[in-house]
Amino acid sequence: MSDEAAGRRPSIRDVARLADVSHQTVSRVINNHPSIRPETRERVLQVMSDLQYRPNRAARALVTSRSQTIGILSSSSTQYGPASSIAAIEAAARERGYWVSTANIEPRDPSSIAAGLAHLMAQSVEGLVVIAPQMRVFRALAAQPLDIPYVTLQSTELDPTHALSVDQMAGARLATRHLIELGHRHIYHLAGPQDWIEAEGRMRGFLEEMSASDIPTTAPILGDWTAEFGYYAGRELLRVRDFTAVFSSNDQMALGLIHAIRDEGLDVPGDISIVGFDDIPESAHFWPPLTTVRQDFAELGRRCVDVLLGPLGDSAPVPATIVPELLVRSSTSAPQPL
Repeated sequence: MSDEAAGRRPSIRDVARLADVSHQTVSRVINNHPSIRPETRERVLQVMSDLQYRPNRAARALVTSRSQTIGILSSSSTQYGPASSIAAIEAAARERGYWVSTANIEPRDPSSIAAGLAHLMAQSVEGLVVIAPQMRVFRALAAQPLDIPYVTLQSTELDPTHALSVDQMAGARLATRHLIELGHRHIYHLAGPQDWIEAEGRMRGFLEEMSASDIPTTAPILGDWTAEFGYYAGRELLRVRDFTAVFSSNDQMALGLIHAIRDEGLDVPGDISIVGFDDIPESAHFWPPLTTVRQDFAELGRRCVDVLLGPLGDSAPVPATIVPELLVRSSTSAPQPL
């Protein structure tokens, strides 16, 4: 073998020569064609393994008109919820023999949204998942109709027919009802950013549950998802201690709240109960362990892939919403008199 041949990557013709088959047969093996005899398939796969041959996916897509790729358009992949959704979709896609390509966009820049879509379309993605919690992204998408299957992980009135999401309102109602059933009547809500769809759903769930129990409310406090803001909000709220519980729209802000309460020499939950949302991995190890609302991201990822590729076997139709679960830990208890 020449130095040039030794230094180059193996090709489909190298596999064919060593397996003593045509390159068309190797192509059929790669594409799982049913006409290939089992012993031929095994021989070709063994040679591919020996050579560490990896099919050229771009060339394969040209031949088969299938890229085996799902695209994800994400505007908030650094946040726990979106990042967990992406990881769950990647895992579910791998089980079906698919890859995932993610385009991260700047939601305040319409040209970024268009560029992200163009980037994914250039890869011939077979389906698209939109993980964009901001309404402005959906308005931009509405102006660019898609000609491939797609699903959105946020439910909005702009595109309800493609939505597959966690029922944020139901989760917020579970959290609020838990506090009410413990006896709390003075409850604040620390909400997420105003332009986030999840934050809006959780705030509406809180307000509806309070109204259903005929409990007066104060205006929710708009946060930014960070523990730092939770700490700042907690210090401000404790200047006038007129509450016994707080429902935080995510676990990170709840962590900041707990820190602020302890800095004031108060106890959680003895003086103030705290409920979070998301069940981040660390929430079970807060002090005290945090009562929170858990979203099943693995199930969400599986359902996304089922929507785009079709369910495996005789699976039932994929429901449009997933109802979250309340995890009761040590950060909530019955209230003490103010």
